[in-house]
Amino acid sequence: MSFNIALSGINAVNKQLNSISNNIANTATYGYKSSRANFTAAYIGTQAGGVQVGSVSQSMDHGGNMLRTERGMDAAIQGRGFFVSRDIDGSTLFSRVGIFDTDKEGFVIDTLGRKVQGFPANGNAIAGDLIVPTSAIGAKASDSLRYAGNLSADWSVPSVPFNKDEPLSYNGLSVSTAYDSLGRKHTVTQYYVKGPGNQVSVQYTMDGNRVGTATTLSFDADGKLTAPADNVPLDLGTPDGASPMRLSLNYTDTTMFAGEMTTTRNTSTGYAAGNVTGLSLDENGSIIVQYSNGEKASAGKLAIATFPNESGLVAVSGSAWQASPATGDPLYFTAGSSMAGKLAVGALEQSNVDMTSELVNLMAAQQNYQANSKVITAENEMMRTLMQAL
Repeated sequence: MSFNIALSGINAVNKQLNSISNNIANTATYGYKSSRANFTAAYIGTQAGGVQVGSVSQSMDHGGNMLRTERGMDAAIQGRGFFVSRDIDGSTLFSRVGIFDTDKEGFVIDTLGRKVQGFPANGNAIAGDLIVPTSAIGAKASDSLRYAGNLSADWSVPSVPFNKDEPLSYNGLSVSTAYDSLGRKHTVTQYYVKGPGNQVSVQYTMDGNRVGTATTLSFDADGKLTAPADNVPLDLGTPDGASPMRLSLNYTDTTMFAGEMTTTRNTSTGYAAGNVTGLSLDENGSIIVQYSNGEKASAGKLAIATFPNESGLVAVSGSAWQASPATGDPLYFTAGSSMAGKLAVGALEQSNVDMTSELVNLMAAQQNYQANSKVITAENEMMRTLMQAL
């Protein structure tokens, strides 16, 4: 019986060594979770039967250190959750490795080419394959312009009628950019002409040509804008081949105080057509598409899966896990919502293997193996002595 007990010890240590060696081998594997073989005593009825590995535990609740990569499509989960991907056979896999890219069709993929799962940009529908646009974004015509600044109370009323070519006929100007429906850029200039009392008349040109009608801005004795109270419509005409252009002007927060003219806001909507120039992630998992015209758009959000029992996940090749009956059904969230952790963008989670502990465990396993071998050797010597005495 001693032979069998010692043999069970050797077999159990071999399984322990499998866990230890796998941990050591995966020290540099992103998102790897270390495992541990758990010994349990074995009995045949009331008679000692040695030892066996009752289970293998995964340290799922212990995160690895963050490694800064500065790559826009790298991300690490800070807290609970797993990235979700669909393998070529249709199976769903879960991983802590946040290295993403796109294939030639625009699908977001992980390092092994598996299609990453996520939510569409326009809502949190059921998770599915994430795809980003590969085509150019069309132009958008400008439809509004916001201006805010200080129009000096020290200005004097010009002595000559307004003429855009005569600087003495106006007190200040601001230049804005507007786009037509074809994405062509136009220059919209506002000329500020001091009027009687606390009034300033605004004249407009587009590409040097007079457009629209003058707008009168009125201020109270404290220098605050009193009129116009609403947005001011401005017709810019119809550029060649494009749709008619019309801007809605907003002068909210414009003031009239003493001192120099200042501009605190001068922004218009609209943009030219643009090609895709890059992708990046944000901390809530949105995939941000960057265009050559400076515009950005979300192509969807990464799905983050959590489980009632993460320890029940079954490890598979490719630094991933599969769900099992022990895990319960996966719950899908966006990063940072509910139980899912936020993302650290431009970073990766390293293995959580503690090399020092593994080496200590390795030495203990070696001693355990040698001790069980000694039992077999001693038992063998006793049997040989007994046989010689017969």
